[in-house]
Amino acid sequence: MPTYGIRTATPDDLDAARGVMLDTVYRDFGTGYLPRWHADITDPAAAYLDGARHTLLVAVDDGDGAVVATAALDSRGPAHPPNPRWLAARYPSGETAQLRRVYVRPEHRRHGLARRLVRALLDFAEADGGYSAVYLHTDPAVPGAEPFWRSLAKVVCDEREAPGGGQGIVHFEVPMTPGAP
Repeated sequence: MPTYGIRTATPDDLDAARGVMLDTVYRDFGTGYLPRWHADITDPAAAYLDGARHTLLVAVDDGDGAVVATAALDSRGPAHPPNPRWLAARYPSGETAQLRRVYVRPEHRRHGLARRLVRALLDFAEADGGYSAVYLHTDPAVPGAEPFWRSLAKVVCDEREAPGGGQGIVHFEVPMTPGAP
């Protein structure tokens, strides 16, 4: 069974982290890189390393040193549009820790990496002391994403249930309770 270390990304990790992220948006999302939604992938240093309230974590395979997973947190709440207006109001920027880019390479899934990364992000949010909520959204078409997040968080909006289906996105709030997930 492989073993993994989790750490805050350094500038030396950024190319490998970007590779994990881009592979995921092309393979799992089927959309490819879309600048309006994925600008943080192009410049993860500016998005996650340059702000004290933001972070990018990587999981590294202890066997070969490869970055095999990513997870990020920033202080930007969900924007309206495209998200519902009430959702953006409920999770304002500056007060909301948004989880982003929790991606694991397929061959390294089912080893608890995503859960460990999320726990580390929640610890980061708790240590910050300025966040009142932790928010994320997921595309339920991505294999395993929706059940994973349902095991850790509470659904606050399932756009598939809205008139017209919205974007089909599921929005979650994750408790910051110590020990969870």
